[in-house]
Amino acid sequence: MTRPRSLALWLCLATALCAIPAMGAWAQKESATVTALPMGKAMVSSADPRATDAGREILRQGGSAADAAAALMLALTVVEPESSGIGGGGFMLYHPAGSKDTFSYDGREEAPSAAKPDRFMQNGQEMDYELARAGGLSVGVPGNIRLIELAHARHGKLPWKALFQPAIKLARDGFVVTPRMVKMLEEQKPLLSASKEAQEIYYQADGTPKPAGSVIKNPKLAELLTLVAEKGADAFYTGPAAERLRAAVGNAPRNPSIITAQDMADYRAVPRPPVCGTYRVYTVCGMGPPSSGGIAVLTILKQMEGFDIPALGPNSLEAWHIIGESMRLAYADRAKWLGDPDHVKVPVEGLTDPAYIKERARLIDPTKAMPTAPAGHPKDAPRVSDIADNEVAGTTHFSVADEWGNVAAMTSTIEDIYGSGILVDGYVLNNELTDFNFIPDVDGVPTANRVEPGKRPRSSMSPTIVYDQNGQAVLAIGAAGGPTIIAQVAKAIIGVLDWKLDVQSALALPTFMGSGNEIRIEAGTHVGAMADKLRAMGHTVTVDDFGGKLNGIDKMTGQWRGGADPRSNGTAGAP
Repeated sequence: MTRPRSLALWLCLATALCAIPAMGAWAQKESATVTALPMGKAMVSSADPRATDAGREILRQGGSAADAAAALMLALTVVEPESSGIGGGGFMLYHPAGSKDTFSYDGREEAPSAAKPDRFMQNGQEMDYELARAGGLSVGVPGNIRLIELAHARHGKLPWKALFQPAIKLARDGFVVTPRMVKMLEEQKPLLSASKEAQEIYYQADGTPKPAGSVIKNPKLAELLTLVAEKGADAFYTGPAAERLRAAVGNAPRNPSIITAQDMADYRAVPRPPVCGTYRVYTVCGMGPPSSGGIAVLTILKQMEGFDIPALGPNSLEAWHIIGESMRLAYADRAKWLGDPDHVKVPVEGLTDPAYIKERARLIDPTKAMPTAPAGHPKDAPRVSDIADNEVAGTTHFSVADEWGNVAAMTSTIEDIYGSGILVDGYVLNNELTDFNFIPDVDGVPTANRVEPGKRPRSSMSPTIVYDQNGQAVLAIGAAGGPTIIAQVAKAIIGVLDWKLDVQSALALPTFMGSGNEIRIEAGTHVGAMADKLRAMGHTVTVDDFGGKLNGIDKMTGQWRGGADPRSNGTAGAP
């Protein structure tokens, strides 16, 4: 799809990687010594060095950015199983070289045909999240294999089989356990205790996680990936592999549920219109519904255009106050109006209309906080109820640019850490259905994001590509972290576009989120030190160690530079 020109819519492990770049001075809690930014005609950034290596390998073989993105998703299934993989779904933005186009592909998980609006209600009350999450009730039909199939068919250069080889090798030959994985496995022992496969792959005989530095092999996953590499995506969605998935959900020790053979066979990744708009001299493109990320990130930025954020700079109390207020307004609209456009009317044009955004921006006072940040009333909005959602931190993101100028930004997820806790064929099944509103209606008025058969839950995933005034892609970025994704991505874009930071320094900016009536700030940072001054402006402020997990690449200086969040294990590198 050709990018619109206006806002009115529109539609550290030891590896051979290039070094991780230096952080900005504001990342006070980070003390690691690092060297220059990796630079090149092509670039890969992901949340794990083994996955980054997989993407680099595909680029060295002559693969496109779409090919490398597929290889990254598959490799992360093996080495970062707690966050994403073939048992989940994702969104991809893709810019073909030499074009004015941005394509967006929806591989979000889908509710099975048996799903009903009261799926997560018991005796008139919403279920406890942890109870709802564990087992088959929370599992949606996975979308990632169909997603990379669609992207490869449209933009791939290498044979389908080649995309799987790095992941197959990692699963077959093994990978080294990181301290982060040990920590996650320890935290999720109650969830994973019911999974025999999880115990066999990730735990020792005494029930403790396999230690950091040990090697994990996943032969079942290697076998499945080999099958799909040889036979195509249909081998995942039909036949024995699909039957094993269905059996794992239907026979789950906790909350068994039903995914039919037809649910699996009917699943398709869907091309969607991207959400694009101008921010200062740039064009910002993101993912449209069922993602809320594209609209929310864009409105956060657009609502600030009347304020001189560039001049205020990253050390300004006023700048962070304005950013927080803009976030609060965007999150309020997100919570009320956004859902699956195939099942509910989403007022995309109204939410992104310049007049509406200016009206919302007038609520921002640069000297004090709003008492409340209400949802607005965009044009053509349906009658829906406003209710908080249950989205939690998780997910992964990767960005790729190839030597020809193709650019991919993909965010992939299984929802919470280790998803539903169900493993089948060595991979983790998502708990994505808990991203729906548990309460389906308020006083008889439905919520936009309630459960329905065949519906895709609202997401905060925000893969984003930014273009300069000449239409050249200059930034590809995204994040993990559930509802914080939107805030993280917006913050980093402000860092690059307004404060002229390189991508690494922008990713290292303190994690900061304004939502509801609260500002949340990463502890140990220069913005965290502003907490009392923000409170004096009327904000409710929480300072804690909620971190971040961003990955991105930028071309603001003519060559691609890679960045990875210093709070995670991510890396960036050229082929």
